[in-house]
Order: sequence, then structure tokens, then C-alpha cells
Amino acid sequence: MSFIEISEDDQQILLTLARESIRVRLLFDRDLQIDETAFSHTLQQPACSFVTLKIKQILRGCIGSTEPSRPLVMDVVHHAASAALDDPRFPPLSLQEEPLTSIEIAVLSHATPMLFSSEDELLSQLQPGIDGLTLESGALRATFLPSVWTTLPDKRQFLDHLKRKAGLEPELPAEKLKAWRYQAVCFRE
Repeated sequence: MSFIEISEDDQQILLTLARESIRVRLLFDRDLQIDETAFSHTLQQPACSFVTLKIKQILRGCIGSTEPSRPLVMDVVHHAASAALDDPRFPPLSLQEEPLTSIEIAVLSHATPMLFSSEDELLSQLQPGIDGLTLESGALRATFLPSVWTTLPDKRQFLDHLKRKAGLEPELPAEKLKAWRYQAVCFRE
């Protein structure tokens, strides 16, 4: 799995831009405009990211992508505002909540398709605390970042919850699933 190496300076830039993106959307109801060419070569590379927002360690929003479609800096700016205002699981973040919100960014490696013929075989390939997992069956799809292992440390429980998140029955046989695993570089404010 290949990662983009992100320096501490670039991590800080992404965290600052994520915060600014949220504030601009809250204050002016528009997207933060940036020139991607003003940033390091690393931040201009196509990459996929997730931005997670928490208030007092409780999830308040999380939006991202598992397929790279734009430069990393643009991806983070877009996902930060979306996590604050467009996550369908939560009401939009309020201006009063913004200063209480902590930001975490996960930059994902390229996803690798998994080959398996049974659920046990799929589970045997997972590395708790290291691998993120995307499941798909027909039009239904969902992913769990590697950080989810902290709340779901059991492999079977991790997989069952991910199936439910995708709208799938936990009993769905493995031959009806497609799966990809990836890793992530995570950093937070």
C-alpha cells in the first residue's frame, strides 16, 4: 500500500485550512477558495482523505472519499466543510459549536482489493488497528477508517458493524461481498 509522505508542516497547513474551510462555510455560506498551486508538491498530488470532527471526543461529523479525485489540499478543504454541515447523521454544526470542535484528518493509501472465499478468510487478512476496510455488495457500500478499531477491536464485530453501516445484513455470505483494505496517516489538532 503506497502512502503520500506528509511533512509536519504540510499536516499543519491541512489542519489550518480545514478549520478555515469550516469557518468560511459557517460565516459566509460559501466554499473556501484556494489556489492549489500555492502549496507543496505533496499537497497538490491526487489523494483521498477523511475529515473527522469531534466535540468532547464524541463524533460530530465525518466525510471523506476512498477514491482520489482531486489534489489532497482541495480534498481536505472540501471534506472539512462537508463534515461540518453535510453529514446526514448530524444536524449542521453551529457557529457556537465550531470553537469546541476538534479536527482529525486521515489521508488514505491506495485501496487494495481483497481476495477471499469465506468470511473467515476475509477476517484472517485484516490487521486490527492498521487496516481500514471498504465493503460493497451491489449498490450498497461503506467504509470504516482504521481508527474505528479503537471502538470495535474484535474483527467479526468490526465486519458486522460495517455491513450494517452499508445497509447489509450481518449474515450476508462473503461470496456476495467485494472488499478493499487500505491504511491511513492520521493527524489532529
